[in-house]
Parts: sequence; structure tokens; C-alpha cells
Amino acid sequence: MKTSLSQAEIDSQLAPLTDAEKRFVKQFPGESGSRQPVHTVYGGAHLFKATTAKKLGELGGRVLKAYAPDAFTFARALDLPGCGHLPAQLDEASSVIASVRKAPEVARQVNRPAWLATTIYDRIVEKLGREGVEDFRIDFEDGYGNRPDEEEDKDAVRTAGEVAAGIKEGSLPPFIGIRIKPLTAELRGRSVRTLDLFLTELAAKSGKKLPDNFVITLPKVTIPEQVSALVKLFQTLESKTGFAPGSLKMEVMVEQTQVIIGLDGRAGLSALLAAGDGRITAAHFGTYDYTASCNITAAYQSMTHASCDFAKHVMQVSLANTGVWMSDGATTIMPIAPHAAPKDGPALSPLQVAENIESVHRAWKLHFDQANHSLVNGFYQGWDLHPGQLPTRYAAVYAFFLLGLDTASERLTKFVERAAQATLVGDIFDDAATGQGLLNFFLRAKNCGALTDEEAVRLSGLTAEELGSRSFVKILDGRRKR
Repeated sequence: MKTSLSQAEIDSQLAPLTDAEKRFVKQFPGESGSRQPVHTVYGGAHLFKATTAKKLGELGGRVLKAYAPDAFTFARALDLPGCGHLPAQLDEASSVIASVRKAPEVARQVNRPAWLATTIYDRIVEKLGREGVEDFRIDFEDGYGNRPDEEEDKDAVRTAGEVAAGIKEGSLPPFIGIRIKPLTAELRGRSVRTLDLFLTELAAKSGKKLPDNFVITLPKVTIPEQVSALVKLFQTLESKTGFAPGSLKMEVMVEQTQVIIGLDGRAGLSALLAAGDGRITAAHFGTYDYTASCNITAAYQSMTHASCDFAKHVMQVSLANTGVWMSDGATTIMPIAPHAAPKDGPALSPLQVAENIESVHRAWKLHFDQANHSLVNGFYQGWDLHPGQLPTRYAAVYAFFLLGLDTASERLTKFVERAAQATLVGDIFDDAATGQGLLNFFLRAKNCGALTDEEAVRLSGLTAEELGSRSFVKILDGRRKR
């Protein structure tokens, strides 16, 4: 059959697509599959020590044991699926929990509510003892306040020394960083001085070594120029301190409406990303500053407010496939008992004990529900502000992955089989993004402790090496070469 276009004409007219496609891939590389923390715990810089993360995990464990001494009590507090069928009497509950621990896979098939409650509880206890905090932010902003310059200078130097000690002792969480004050006209001088003092002291005390996954959080961003200014400061500080070029990374906080949609009608995050010159690793949503900027009164400011869902969806659309992580905000109702037991004097009354339990359980349920709302809407990270929130953070994350496990397992197994078959027979398979998304489900579940390494391998249908590659394309390529 005769065609009108010669191959030379086709090549010439389609040539511009090659450069355009390269630019697109550079801007939208997709998710890396690397570990993203499930939360960031913010703590005032004046309180930070090298052992803070470990102590917060211990405190979280104590709160869990005090107000939910067994798995079924915790399940009922959070209203986990099927919890109404779990035995409430201690002897019977203990017997059922023991049987689940003895044969978890059998329990998963025949008594799913008991399996879910026990598995979540046991893994939370283990997690809090091993790695209670995944990401910690030494806060020089809202959690620290405006203090005398001399005091902030001392805390900037002291916390840097604590971080250096934590590097040496291996006591830091897997992710860590500092939140400086915003680069507004009123605070930029103080912000830059704190950053300079901290990094200069850290370089001197650590031998010019940054902690793993170290990041600087920039709050209350309103214009791209604040981001580009921080990039230039990073370059100068790297040169002055001896940290490796390009090693200083930042997170931007989305707390103002102008960052969602600017005056020109464009999504503001794209401009921030461009200004970041490859140094932006994450965007954190600030629920309460954002809702305040929308003129929403305090009584209705919440992570689940419709205005927040809109803003976070714009974040997703703006940052999808850029490799930039997104984090939701915080639940500000803390799981704190209203009645404190006096050191000297009568014990709490039964009514006071009951009120304490009810108050903590109510705060736990709120935090659990809001964290689950974030997960359902594609935000796999959030803020935590109190050690008592650690059990419910992990409960929400573990429940999310464990409840979706069967569907994800079946889908990934079939997807890999079909994709590998298509590759083997020479067909073009271009839906790698879907496969990567299913793979990321298991990577996230394994990274946070919802699944053990053995379970991730068995239930994903992949080998340990394939999971370790973190790449669906590499998995297919490896199977094609077998």
C-alpha cells in the first residue's frame, strides 16, 4: 500500500517530540519507591536531645499499655472492623489472643477481627520499642516560639551538638531535620542565623557529616523567591561548612491559599518546585494556618474540612510523579487524661479513672480516623505532636495496609504475570505506572512495619531481590531475561 509521507518526512516532523519527551521525563520521573516516613513528629528545639526519639517511643508504649492493656481493648477504642464480636472478658480475650499469636495465618482465615486486632497491637508494641519515631523535626518555629536571640543562638548550637552525638551513638530516627522560621521580612534574619549556627556547629561536631535523610523545613511559604533564596543560602553554607554540594534538602510547607492557586490563576506549587532547583523533597500541608487563611473559624478547622481536601488534591495534581513526597497535617486534640494521679494522696476515684480512659480513647479515635482519611486520599505521611498519638498513627497505617492486603496481593500477582507474558511475546507493555503503584503498596507496608519481610515476599508473589529493586520495570526486565 502506498503512503503519502516518506520516512524522512516523518522523522523530521516528529523529531521535536524527542526533546519534549525528555523534558517531560525529567520533570515527572515518577515515584522512586524509596522509603517515605509515615509521620513527622514536631518537637520544640529547647527540648531536643539525641535520645528524644527513643524516649518518645517509650512514652508512646506506656500510654498504650495504660489505656489499652490488650489488643481487643485497643480495637474497641478505635472501632476496628469486627471489634464488636471480640470477647470483652479478660480470660476469654487472653485465650483468643494467644491462639492468634500461635497460628496467625489460620486466624486470618477463620477469625479475621481477632487476627487484625492482635496483629496491629503486637506490631505497634514492637515498633514503639524498636523505632517509635520515624521522622523528627527539631522545631524553631511554632513549637519553639519567639525567644530572646541569645536563647535561640544557644539552642541552635546545642541541638546541632545533640544531632552530632546522635549520629555517633546511632540514636537518631531514620529521618530527621529542623524547621526554621519563615523567610518573611520580620523573621528572615533570625531564621538564617539559626540555620547558619546549626549547620556550622553540626559540621564541626560531626566531621562535616549530615544525618541520613536530613532536611530543612521552610514554613509559611508564600512566594517562589523564598525558596530560591534558601537554595542560594544552601549553596553558600555547603561551601562554607564543607558539607557536600547539593546535600542540603528542603521541605516546603503549604499553609497559604496563594501556594495552592496564585493571583495569576496558576497552581503555585509548580513555581515553588522550579525555584527549588531539585532540592525540594517534600511538601507538608499545614491544616490550621491554611484554614485560617480561608477565614474558617477555629471551631471548624479540621484536617477533614472540605477546603483542606481541595487544597490537598491540588497538591496531588501539582506534584504527581515528580518524586516529591506529600504530608498531611496534625490532629491537635491530644490523648491526655484530664485527671492526674497525685504523687502523695488518695488514688483516683473509679469515676476519674473511667473519665481518663474515655478521654484518651476519644482522642485516639479522632486521630485514627483523621490519619485514615489521609491514607484513603493518598497522603501516606502526617504530623504527630504527642507520644500518645504514636500508637494510633501506626494503628491507622497498619490497618490500612492489612485490610487492603488481599486485594493488592491478587492484583499484583496477576499484573506481573500478564505484564511478563506480554513482554516475552514481544508486545509493548507501557502501563508500568500501575504496576509500580501496586509494588509501592507492598514497599510502604514493609517499610513501616505493617508487613514483615517474609510476608511481603509471600503475599506479593515477588522474590526478596525483586522487592529490593523497588522498580516494577526492573522486575519485568529480570523475568524477561530468565
